[in-house]
Amino acid sequence: MAFNPDPQGGSDDPDVMIDINTTPLIDVMLVLLIMLIITIPLQTHSVRLDMPQGPPPPAAAPPEVARIDIDPQGLVRWNGEPVADRAALEARLRQAATAASPPEVHVRPDKAVAYSHVAGVMAAAQHQGVTKLGMVGAEMFAE
Repeated sequence: MAFNPDPQGGSDDPDVMIDINTTPLIDVMLVLLIMLIITIPLQTHSVRLDMPQGPPPPAAAPPEVARIDIDPQGLVRWNGEPVADRAALEARLRQAATAASPPEVHVRPDKAVAYSHVAGVMAAAQHQGVTKLGMVGAEMFAE
C-alpha cells in the first residue's frame, strides 16, 4: 500500500517553492566585482628607465685574434704560419694564455680533417689555460 498525497489541494497552504532564488546571489557577486575593480590600483603601461646622461663611452678596441687552421692532413697553422710539432703549438698556446690581454683563439678545421687532430688542438689549448677558445666555420658541418 502506497501513500498518495492529494496534489489537487486538500489543504489551503500554498505550495512549497523548490527553485532557488538566484537574484540575491547575483547582486552580491556584482557588488564584490565592483569593489574589486575599485580597489585594484590602476596599471601604468609605461616603463621608467634611467638613461645615462652625457656622451657615450668610447668604443672598446676589437680583441686580438689568434687563428689556428687545421688542413685535411692534420697540419696546424698559427695565423697562417705552419707549426712544426705539438710542442711548438703548446708553447704558442701557453704564451697566448699568459699574455696581459689574452687573444681570442679561433680554431678553423677543414671539413675533411680527422677529428683526432681537432680534439688534440683543443685539448692542448685547455691544458695550457686558454679561456677564450672558439670554433669558426662550424656551419659547414651542418649538412
